[in-house]
Amino acid sequence: MAEFSAERFAQRALELGLLDARQMEFVRNDLGPESTVEDFRSVVLRKELLTNFQVERLLKGDRNGYFYGNYKVLYMAGSGTFARVYRGVHRETNKVFAVKVLRKRFRDDAMQMELFLREGELGLLLRHPNIVSTYEIDTDPSSPFFVMDFVEGQNLREWIKVRKKLDLNTSMRLVIDIVSALAYAAQQGIFHRDLKLSNVLVTSRGRARLVDFGLYGTRLGEVASDIPSARTIDYVGLERATGVRKNDPRSDIYFAGCILYHALSGVPPLLETRDRLQRLSVGRFRDIRSLAEVDSSIPRSLVAVVQRAMELVPEKRYQTPAEFLAELQAISNRLQSGDYQAADARESPGKLEAISLNRPAEPEAVARRIMVVVPKVELQNVLRDKLKKYGYRVLVFGDPSRALARFDDDGSPADCILIGTTGLEDAAIDAFNKMLNHQRTANLPAVLLIDEEHSGLESRAKLALHRVIVRMPLRVKELLEKLQQLMPKQPSTT
Repeated sequence: MAEFSAERFAQRALELGLLDARQMEFVRNDLGPESTVEDFRSVVLRKELLTNFQVERLLKGDRNGYFYGNYKVLYMAGSGTFARVYRGVHRETNKVFAVKVLRKRFRDDAMQMELFLREGELGLLLRHPNIVSTYEIDTDPSSPFFVMDFVEGQNLREWIKVRKKLDLNTSMRLVIDIVSALAYAAQQGIFHRDLKLSNVLVTSRGRARLVDFGLYGTRLGEVASDIPSARTIDYVGLERATGVRKNDPRSDIYFAGCILYHALSGVPPLLETRDRLQRLSVGRFRDIRSLAEVDSSIPRSLVAVVQRAMELVPEKRYQTPAEFLAELQAISNRLQSGDYQAADARESPGKLEAISLNRPAEPEAVARRIMVVVPKVELQNVLRDKLKKYGYRVLVFGDPSRALARFDDDGSPADCILIGTTGLEDAAIDAFNKMLNHQRTANLPAVLLIDEEHSGLESRAKLALHRVIVRMPLRVKELLEKLQQLMPKQPSTT
């Protein structure tokens, strides 16, 4: 900064078109003959003739990056791996826009250049209140950019980071905005392919608007590549895990479900990592905690919606954004009316409390319903798979108190309860015994699964003809025999 005189600084601003002669005279009227660069800087910032961004670049000697076409850059609003976004004003209308510029290191990469320009071109086709519109594209290879709406606000990742998690109504409003945008785009044959929290902008009025459409998925044409782009690697991992073709349109629905899960719980459903292999692993999409387990206060009907959106098997997800949107709007209406608790009680319990997001749905018509209460996901899955194989309907909980509370809510959600001591210990015995004093469960058959480590708890269990113990490690044949004894009308096994 010491190398510049105030006059030299002023001359540079004039040469580059950042100040005109009238503005310069306006500045000089506030400066004395011995003014320094700092004096000049102070005046132009105070009078809002230049921004800190512009001043710092001038002082560094940068001669480029102040203008893109007819747009003067005021400051950098955001920066990603592939592009930077600036707040800019049109030189003639003085209207504010966002100017998105491809980073220099990618301008010689034909694939990245094509993706960048196609993102802008697709943006020209989309006009929806929940999508950030594109208005102009400059394809100059030395400095490609496109011009979009400037959104005053933060992205959804920043929003949740500050707030930890969002309330039900806010979460629903934002996700309905997101899925409305997806449904509209899908009608145009365009899919997002990079749906994540940072690509959702939340306006100052609390509405969601999507950015970065069209990186890969569109029926208007595809960019061929067998190498997962950093911008689509999560989509590639999901589609490899599910065995569907690349660019499956239902992938957007899965990641919209992830956003709703994160907003409601404050917890990301997928492991957040920069490790490429981990992001592509099947387990990352399979091993997801149930939203009901993460936050038991979330209405069960809403848990079921999130679960369906995030089904690992694509055929079990909502098949279109429009279908997902209709379900979200119905749930939102219940929330607004305060009727969602009654609605929850009418829902099928097998759908609402399945602990694993990515297990097959239970059969709709079965003779007996088993409530499994164990916190360990591995054991939950074993019990569910084995019991389903023999025609039982399975309802899984990790928390005994929530399992018992379900009888207060639903009356009779199960015909038998299995409670395991693994991971619960004393809480399992307490819940098993408490059932004897509960009006709705006093006569209900129950099985206590006791592992060898907790065999000392056995003496505390209150047993009866309809209250029995099965010791671990689990022998499926023994368990099935006990269940048939407790529920003799169970249909013959297959």
